[in-house]
Amino acid sequence: MNRDRAYFLLLNIGHFLDHLFTLIFATVAALVLYREWGVGYAELLAYATPGFFAFGAFALPAGWLADRWSRDGMMCVFFVGIGIVSILTSFATTPLQMGIGLFAIGMFAAIYHPVGLAIVTMKWRNTGMRIAANGVWGNLGVASAALITGYLIDHSGWRMAFVVPAILSIIVGIVYFALRYRNIWEEHTASYRDAPKTGGGVSGLERSLLFRVSLIVFFTTAVSSIIFQSTTFALPKIFDERLQGLAVDLAAWFDGTAGGEQGDVATAIGSLAFVVFAMASFAQLVVGTMLDRYGPRRVFIAMAVLQIVFFTAMPGLTDGFALAVALGFMFGAFGQIPINDFMIGKMASGAARARIYGVRYVVSFTVLAASLPLIAFVYDSWGFDVLFRILAGAALLILAAVIALPQRLPSAATAPVAAE
Repeated sequence: MNRDRAYFLLLNIGHFLDHLFTLIFATVAALVLYREWGVGYAELLAYATPGFFAFGAFALPAGWLADRWSRDGMMCVFFVGIGIVSILTSFATTPLQMGIGLFAIGMFAAIYHPVGLAIVTMKWRNTGMRIAANGVWGNLGVASAALITGYLIDHSGWRMAFVVPAILSIIVGIVYFALRYRNIWEEHTASYRDAPKTGGGVSGLERSLLFRVSLIVFFTTAVSSIIFQSTTFALPKIFDERLQGLAVDLAAWFDGTAGGEQGDVATAIGSLAFVVFAMASFAQLVVGTMLDRYGPRRVFIAMAVLQIVFFTAMPGLTDGFALAVALGFMFGAFGQIPINDFMIGKMASGAARARIYGVRYVVSFTVLAASLPLIAFVYDSWGFDVLFRILAGAALLILAAVIALPQRLPSAATAPVAAE
């Protein structure tokens, strides 16, 4: 493997780990802590909320530091820092301590998206496919959080679910530093900092088009974040309630018994969530190909319609039908992820790209954090069926906004550069 491929692989592993770390607690809370600590599932979600706010709020300063100092340097900070704080979080004995640990994880997790995506969209061509491939790795991290955590709960305890990925992350950080150490202080960031500023001659029509697309990007980013958080965070609990029959049968198959031990059901539910997440994540490869070929408008419309159909169909379903429909709406939820990143990559100035991605992820992850109280309130008041109807309405709002997208995007050459 040459250095360029190794570089892209390490960035992809970073995306995998980023999403895995942020969702370990979702499975731990759903399957273990509500019993071990005697705290309700909805109440536990409150302790995860500050971590997701940190995931969003620290994206902008992470992007600023990356543009001013070093993108590769910030990636090293991400790998090592999130590993250390995840190990510390594994020692939590109260919900408050867990909340503090999750906040620290969120701080370091915030680094990846503005920095990693800025590198991916700046360094390589075929932007749609590169973003899509990188996105698949992130979604596999989402999927593996449920699978790995479920397995470790059954065989080593929930604390190891924080420790094992942490050790891997620190090792990857050391490898990343060994590969890119010469670039951290030298030409990597300097080339972006010294890049010529463009956009001085933007016409009124082009400026109006840029403003219109930017509004749509940030609006759909916010609404799609509600959908993404609600589905990825709540899916283990949804499956715990809706797929018990399948989970018991799968646990029995794992053990080769007739009934399946209750302790193995966590692994079975984690496995089912992994299958859905992993299969749906490959929607991004389809979407990436279509983005490079057809542009974002038609692809975005297709993903929004897909979500409306499957969210509307989900209420009341259990076992096999629920599993199939969950795969459908997760295909749409994952498929829409690279579209806004693709549009930003086409429009944003290279010199300020990490900061612009930082703004995008401040919006995205702040909404992610705000979605947790929504999930808790809706679940406590009405259950998941009402949540599915709310998400169908959110997908309808996305569809209405996306219809207003122009056929042609303003390019990076004409887009104004963000203020220093």
